[in-house]
Amino acid sequence: MTNEDLQNIITGLGTDLEFTTEGSEFLNVIVPKEQLHSICSQLKSHPELKFDYAFCITGMDWVPALGVIYHLNSTELKHEIVVKVMVEDRENPTLDSVHDIWQTADFHELEIFDFFGIKFNNHPKLRRIFLTPEWEGFPLRKDYVDEANMIIK
Repeated sequence: MTNEDLQNIITGLGTDLEFTTEGSEFLNVIVPKEQLHSICSQLKSHPELKFDYAFCITGMDWVPALGVIYHLNSTELKHEIVVKVMVEDRENPTLDSVHDIWQTADFHELEIFDFFGIKFNNHPKLRRIFLTPEWEGFPLRKDYVDEANMIIK
């Protein structure tokens, strides 16, 4: 299926979706945060899409927005897309968890919470997994101040 075919189908799944292929061979879909869970659920269950594998989920600091990038694959239909979602609130960034759609999201969301501070609504056990509970700040944010010079950028 071509990127254009994918875009035609995905357009009907939600509102205010933005599409681009600039700088990528894969179709990029920017999803409003309020629609993230619904769109992702449809991407997995739609019979012409069947995105059953979230093989890479990455936190991102786009300044001023924070966000998440989801690389999705259909193991049956052999196509891939990139889904991006952004949150403007840097003080209390929250997105809906997609762990119930793709099991692989469970660990990725913990990592993103730990290093970017994005909270995932309905995640079953959101906690720090790399940094200690008393760690202050989120070291992969661009505005993180590393007084002890522990993180090399």
